[in-house]
Amino acid sequence: MCGLIGALSTRPTFTSERIAAALSTIAHRGPDDTACWLSPDHQMALGHVRLSIIGLANGNQPIVNARGDVRCVVNGEFYGYKEIRTKLAAEGVRLTTDADSEIALHLYEKHGAEFVHHLRGEFAVVIADERRHCLIAARDRFGIKPLFYTVLNGEVLLASEVKALLAAGAPARWDVDGFLAECHHTRPASQTIFAGIRAVPPGFLLFAKDGSVYLRPYWDTVYPSKETLSADKRSDADVIAGFRTMLDEAVAERLIADVEVACYLSGGIDSCAVLGLAQRHVSRPIRAFTIAFGEGMYNEEAAAHDMAKLAGASFVPVPVSQQQIAESFADALWHSECPMINGNGTAKYLLSKAVRDAGIKVVFTGEGADEILAGYPTARRDLALFNTHGLNVDDAKRQLSELEAANPVSRGILTPHGDTAPGLDIVQSRLGFISSWLYTCSNMAAKLLPLLRGEVMERLTRANPYAELLDTIDIHRCLSGRDPVNQSLYLWNQTVLVNTILTYLGDRMEMAHSVEGRVPFLDHHVAEYVAGLPIRHKIRGTQEKYVLREGVRDLVTPEVYNRHKHPFVAPPPRGGNDPLSAFCQDVLRSSLLDDQPFFEPARVRGTMDYIATLDHDERAPYGAMVMTTVSTCLLQQRFGLSSG
Repeated sequence: MCGLIGALSTRPTFTSERIAAALSTIAHRGPDDTACWLSPDHQMALGHVRLSIIGLANGNQPIVNARGDVRCVVNGEFYGYKEIRTKLAAEGVRLTTDADSEIALHLYEKHGAEFVHHLRGEFAVVIADERRHCLIAARDRFGIKPLFYTVLNGEVLLASEVKALLAAGAPARWDVDGFLAECHHTRPASQTIFAGIRAVPPGFLLFAKDGSVYLRPYWDTVYPSKETLSADKRSDADVIAGFRTMLDEAVAERLIADVEVACYLSGGIDSCAVLGLAQRHVSRPIRAFTIAFGEGMYNEEAAAHDMAKLAGASFVPVPVSQQQIAESFADALWHSECPMINGNGTAKYLLSKAVRDAGIKVVFTGEGADEILAGYPTARRDLALFNTHGLNVDDAKRQLSELEAANPVSRGILTPHGDTAPGLDIVQSRLGFISSWLYTCSNMAAKLLPLLRGEVMERLTRANPYAELLDTIDIHRCLSGRDPVNQSLYLWNQTVLVNTILTYLGDRMEMAHSVEGRVPFLDHHVAEYVAGLPIRHKIRGTQEKYVLREGVRDLVTPEVYNRHKHPFVAPPPRGGNDPLSAFCQDVLRSSLLDDQPFFEPARVRGTMDYIATLDHDERAPYGAMVMTTVSTCLLQQRFGLSSG
């Protein structure tokens, strides 16, 4: 895993010093080598910081073709690359490295922009083609690897992180609409909270030429119609066997590296399944790193320990306290470049540090299983509410009650709590139902909106974040006629997956400490297989991820097999004397709150006083509101953002 810069201008504006300054801000992504290339006319540039994992001795970038007129930089990993290299060599291509990244360059020369269809993995790629005086960039199908761009005064700049674009000359300004969408958790994958800076969406290509950009999709999740799914008569046994084979192959591909591969492990079935499959392919015990929170309801150490023992792995607990989260929150936020609603991102930041301190560069993660297999409580709520064929009203109510009782940690984050924000009715109007995750996120937004300054609230009354999101979706092509559960998954994956799960619970916290995360559940072959499954193979009764649960039953402990989804959430600030609450109070009672442009300080402080009057457990659903306001203050401070 690495960091990259791509630049194209209509004028000779680039210097090695300017590219080096941008690269220095993302040096954490690649501590093993730094390099840049400038075209003779200083109108094109590529930069790269390398985390060496494959082709350790000769895989530095940019990589150049034999004629010297096409170059590429890559962040990520390509799987199945050895077979592609063998085929290219047989066709007479001269390979100059042992790295997987080189295949992108030669596949582009052979196939043009269609090269991306030959790539499998987690990646962001930028190709500089001097023959055409253009840049071609691609981001992987789910957005596991980040890629941002800006267009400024005839220049097109691309980078792995926003901070590199700021260092290269982009102004640091808030995007008000992006921030308000973030508050509603409806920010489209292409939007950021930084004005003038966009993200290349997952599954998209970007073409830059003559000071402008053009984007087009090359891949998307395609869910079959409800009629097609209802006609699927495959047996459980056949579906489960097919899934097990697909996932096992994805895990095996991700074990290929010239360095040790470890595993993040929780007490949930996702990471346990990955560890169980991976351990069968290697003779040494895989080191399995587990966050150990001090609060019992959030601590999965015991379940993870038993799973590691069963698999034959080496268990490594990583204690994470509220004090550590408070001390590291601002640094983790600087890496995330977006608000964080819980301390879980900071806990992941600390976990990644422990992994790096142990001398490890590569880890497996279980992210993505819930997104493809409908693992969250909101998906089961959707099933009970909107897929009621064969389910009477009393049974539906019973399932909803059981769901609420079984998920106390999810309350206010993944299960509803309180009022909703205005504008949600547009979702009902356009989709015919309101997805449970949108409903729950609207609960969180409703706690934030009364805190907004008057002029910001006026801005919100002129725009509906739900309508803005739906306008970015081709509803007729992607959602109409699909099962409500699949519609909800699609919308979640276009927003929360890419902006949250794969950002401050994924790449940005791992790469903060030069650790590469590999995500087998988001292998596109696995995802495409699962997308075509009837809902009964994803949710069976009140049990989520049925096909996964049955597919790895022989590899996981009975506790893990029987356990309901337990989201990765850190204990929230609950007031009193706990260190995280004290940290939040310090920020929100300081001038940092007065300096930010969105929230009215007096209202925020009054709300903090109100929360302090609540019982201990009643405070938890307000944790996201508190952490969002704290995040806003610290983002303002760390990035020096203006509101103009």
